[in-house]
Amino acid sequence: MFKFKRLSVLIFVFALIFNINAFAGLPNIKNVAKKALPAVVNISTTKIVKFQNPFSGYGFDENDPFNDFFKRFFDNMPQSGKTHALGSGFIISKDGYILTNYHVVKKATTIKVTILNTNEVYDAKIVGTDPKADIALIKIKPNGDLPYLTLGDSDDLSIGDWVVAVGNPFGLNGTVTAGIVSAKGRVIGEGPFDHFIQTDAAINPGNSGGPLLNLNGEVVGINTAIIAGGQGIGFAIPINMVKGEMDYLKKGKSIKRGYLGVTIQQLTPEAARELGLKNTKGAIVSQVMKHSAAAKAGIKPGDIIVSVNDKPVKSSSDLPYVISSMKPGEKVKLGIIRNKKHIVKYVTLGTRPSEEVLAETEGSKNDSVYDTKYGFSISNITPKLASEYDIKVKQGVVVISVKPNSFAKMVGVQPGDVIVKLNYKKIKNIKDFKRIAKNAKDVIFLHILRGSSHIFITIQR
Repeated sequence: MFKFKRLSVLIFVFALIFNINAFAGLPNIKNVAKKALPAVVNISTTKIVKFQNPFSGYGFDENDPFNDFFKRFFDNMPQSGKTHALGSGFIISKDGYILTNYHVVKKATTIKVTILNTNEVYDAKIVGTDPKADIALIKIKPNGDLPYLTLGDSDDLSIGDWVVAVGNPFGLNGTVTAGIVSAKGRVIGEGPFDHFIQTDAAINPGNSGGPLLNLNGEVVGINTAIIAGGQGIGFAIPINMVKGEMDYLKKGKSIKRGYLGVTIQQLTPEAARELGLKNTKGAIVSQVMKHSAAAKAGIKPGDIIVSVNDKPVKSSSDLPYVISSMKPGEKVKLGIIRNKKHIVKYVTLGTRPSEEVLAETEGSKNDSVYDTKYGFSISNITPKLASEYDIKVKQGVVVISVKPNSFAKMVGVQPGDVIVKLNYKKIKNIKDFKRIAKNAKDVIFLHILRGSSHIFITIQR
């Protein structure tokens, strides 16, 4: 009897050692990987890049001894060249539609897609893009039916849920990593529709455009961005943002998004106390555009939007994401707090204007922060910013944030930099920056003050 009990204990111990994952409640990733890998692709692109003389137009005097040196040195350099880049993507239909990031295929002259499980290589063409949301749909002509992934529901994700990332980090094809959802609705300065899923599943250069999957093997996000030097911090576009665009993308049409016609700000603890609210959930309407959907529905400045179609608005960043995920003409139910009372307004959404038009309308009264098209956001110099960054000059614009994967980030633009000249023209404020940038091409030249140092940076859009 004693020997039997001892044997039972030993069996239990060995079972505990060799099946520790089961006891720890860790998920089995094998089935997700098995389902996903055949439908994940490597995307290789070639681009023609024009080189620019960084001293072109700087204004050296004709008799300056350096003038001849720079002229001979830079004029003999190649004017353009080919660059190659790698990214990821995933098949969403048996006939060869593939989703990826826009920045993976942007300005590509050739796109090659490699099916990982067969090593077949296909030429691909761009079908539709949404640069503002960093989404692209490309197409190949396969020899037969392809395995594909199903799009899930990113709204069903909760913080702490397990997710799996698949892609080609550093060109290492078919790499699978796993982690959890660390946060939702994360704003990282990537654009007007920032609402990223943050995960600690390892994401690295080359993962861009690959899928983030739930444990059912459904795509819940497109892996897009990382924080340089960050450990276990990656970001994915919620797949629900993409699902609302598929009709436009497949037809190659410009994306039409729902639009309220308001500018908003975050509800602060002080404002919440003043209004008798228990928390800071919701978005305060600071401005209502004339003739907009919001104006027609009777929404007023000072209204606090706390829900959309009975789903709570947890922060001010929730509202643009939810509304822009809808289509023009949709009727939505808004829960609003006005004068400490809960009311309901029904709004038929309009069509979101272009970012240029928005900059002219919303920006004319709300110039506190401006998201440039070059990968960074700027603000006018304020006493608070001058104190925070030890800024001594009175004119210029301050860099507030830089997109993690942008060219601006790569060439060293930093928060706190003061841009005093754009394309050799003086800048006093955001209005000046917009005016000069409006006529600029894809490459700009910045004169920056960083502390007491003068820095000159060329940025490609």
